[in-house]
Amino acid sequence: MPRSALFSQRSLILTLLLLLGSGFLATSLLSYFASRSSIRDSIVNTELPLTSDTVYSEIQKDLVRPILISSMMAHDTFLRDWAMAGETDRTQISRYLNEIMAQYRAYTAYFVSNATSNYYQAQKGVLKKIDPLEPRDTWYYRVKEMTAPYEINVDLDMANQDKLTVFINYRVLDYQQNFIGVTGIGLTVEAVVRLIDDYQQRYQRQVYFVDPQGNVVLTGSKGGAHGARTGQSLRDLHGLRELLKQMPNPASGSYEYLSADGDSHFLNVRLVPELNWYLFVDKREDGALDNIRESLYLNLAICTIIGLVVLSLLNAMVKRHQDNIETLATRDSLTGLPNRRGFDLLAAQALHEAQREPKPLVALLIDLDHFKQLNDTYGHLAGDEVLRQFARVLENCLRQADIICRWGGEEFIVLLKDTDGGHALEVAEKLRLLTEQQDFNFNGTVIKLTTSIGLSTLQPEDTLHSLIARADHALYRAKQSGRNRVCVEMLRSEYE
Repeated sequence: MPRSALFSQRSLILTLLLLLGSGFLATSLLSYFASRSSIRDSIVNTELPLTSDTVYSEIQKDLVRPILISSMMAHDTFLRDWAMAGETDRTQISRYLNEIMAQYRAYTAYFVSNATSNYYQAQKGVLKKIDPLEPRDTWYYRVKEMTAPYEINVDLDMANQDKLTVFINYRVLDYQQNFIGVTGIGLTVEAVVRLIDDYQQRYQRQVYFVDPQGNVVLTGSKGGAHGARTGQSLRDLHGLRELLKQMPNPASGSYEYLSADGDSHFLNVRLVPELNWYLFVDKREDGALDNIRESLYLNLAICTIIGLVVLSLLNAMVKRHQDNIETLATRDSLTGLPNRRGFDLLAAQALHEAQREPKPLVALLIDLDHFKQLNDTYGHLAGDEVLRQFARVLENCLRQADIICRWGGEEFIVLLKDTDGGHALEVAEKLRLLTEQQDFNFNGTVIKLTTSIGLSTLQPEDTLHSLIARADHALYRAKQSGRNRVCVEMLRSEYE
């Protein structure tokens, strides 16, 4: 390549690299600043509400199994029959509730009779009698008057040292749909804490629950935002104190506030009606900015790497383009086989090797019979497709070392290296039979094809021209003799 062309090529590559780097850098910076300005809207309007909805959905999902267990208990014929029969054998109900706890790994299981006001519990039998004047028993009379089949209630469990428990209270009806009591099971709050830990790790947000009076009722094992602990009031948390001036009591919505250390926080609050608690999902703005800053640095690093890769690829592409130009000059565009120019280069080397060793070399000149008639009948596109398929037949039938070329039109030439005349005749006959038996396809139409083949073997005094000339004469005899056959060369003295 001339020096001026080489210099122009390098200048073009450097210019393209500079433009690419500048564009990538400008795009990265614009993306960073645009993200910075929109990140707040994204968190407030999309990320936190979506996380809140997802956590809420998973809470509902985690409560489905206990609800199903309580439903099964409420519709159990033993429980209803035992209650309607007068509750005579209390050991039966205790055994039943204990089996429910053991089988379903429930924290507690219970049944409250409307007829006797007895509160039956798995391990303790009759725990107490329900009293309408007792504040801790108001839940029972609330469930009794409900139209819904069950409720989810968070309360202290008297049977387990007043531990905070999630109860599934399910109404029990007799066979005439009359109310006869309440049954259900309880989940430990510790199980819900484990769920909160899982949510916080999965979504990288602070998740905690607050009651309508603004007291934290459930957090993860490491606490909520600003170290909030169960039982703590939001008013005792410096970061949320200012926010509570705008929101004296929890209310669903999206908020923004500054923590004690000056960090900006985004907060999404939504009511969980099944628990009558508010779900708080909290995210620090700096955490989000850290991510986009890391993205900026990563983009800049990628820009540098891509620039270097593009530089090498451009050089490779220029070289490949030059190689493609050379390949196009020596390859037939239709079949992908070498053309005459490519064949001359390959055949000259093969001839030189055969004469130097010496080794046998055979030329096959192949013509597709009645190809003009095929084009006239099926069209030139069909002819092109047949040529492509026949080229694949040649490649599959012959060795990789053999030289295959499209000689022109419907003619192909093959040089069989290190192959004597007898074996070459077998190869040519095999190729002729394979072509005759092959179904060539074009748009669902099967086309049959035969070939005529002329064969010549290399003689000591041969040139490439004389070798091919004898193969051409042999091909002429094959066509004159009726086609679809193989004819072997005659020496010059035989046909002059």
